[in-house]
Amino acid sequence: MKPLRILAIMHPELMPSGDREALSAQEQSESKTEYDVVRTLRAAGHEVLPLGVQYELRPIRAAAEEFKPHVVFNLLEEFHGEVLFDQNVVSYLELLHLPYTGCNPRGMIISRGKALSKKLVAYHRIKVPEFAVFPIGARIRRPARMRYPVIVKSLIEHASVGIAKASVVDSDEKLAERVAFVHERIHTDAIAEQFIAGREIYVSVLGNERLTVFPPWELLATKLPDGEPLIATAKVKHDVEYQQRHGIETRAADLTADQSARLVRIAKRIYKILELSGYARLDFRLDDAGEFYFLEANPNPEIAEREEFASSARAGGVSYTELLERIVMTGIRY
Repeated sequence: MKPLRILAIMHPELMPSGDREALSAQEQSESKTEYDVVRTLRAAGHEVLPLGVQYELRPIRAAAEEFKPHVVFNLLEEFHGEVLFDQNVVSYLELLHLPYTGCNPRGMIISRGKALSKKLVAYHRIKVPEFAVFPIGARIRRPARMRYPVIVKSLIEHASVGIAKASVVDSDEKLAERVAFVHERIHTDAIAEQFIAGREIYVSVLGNERLTVFPPWELLATKLPDGEPLIATAKVKHDVEYQQRHGIETRAADLTADQSARLVRIAKRIYKILELSGYARLDFRLDDAGEFYFLEANPNPEIAEREEFASSARAGGVSYTELLERIVMTGIRY
């Protein structure tokens, strides 16, 4: 690929630091995606300008006029402290006629709504857990069709915000307590979905119209106490010490050829149903009967060099540098 000018937008607190060694392991983990992307693209010969964006859009316009980027590498996960506002930043990039990496605004809106995405996928006869939405201020009553145990989450937050061991409940009393926790602590509506016991499988997809599906990846915990279900809590995903203590890791999923082929077909269908573009990670549960259940879609997931998306791509024969450059070209061509 010829050298490009790439404007990388990200949260100001996650701007790559020159002195990585001075940061704690947790701080290095929190900013690893931004660091890896900027470092790798620069090493590949591109001119990369990191830009912290959080409360104002004017810096994007100023950088666009002065730097004249060929593409914007979008690493934002929120704007003005609101997780759903990042889609508005992408809309702004479109108004400026700036090519950008990652998902389009419509795909972000559709997929970020956990209930809406499940309804659309279920309409196309793809299995999803039974679920119910509990808006703030509404009566908390479990639908008869939804059996315990269930897992309670924020309806819109991602990155496992608010998900803990206590999120899996087995009674109406505990359901009401956990829904109230989401309402009062996270300040969003809640969704409760039937907990599917089994394996947690991630599928990484790259592309707009023509899609590449990388080998399925699996979340594992080798040191969990006996009988404790594996769920992707905030600690499992983001707490380095917890990950080491409980043997949290991800690796290629051990699936049969038939399971892998079926999962690839399902993932491609879901990607198109939800109108995704750029790249995304789709989360599934595989139950003991061999059925895949779609949980949620994550547009613009973490793409640090050692996270599951990049690891899955590497298992599919795509190096980290090549992956980032393919993401860039996918954005330019959108």
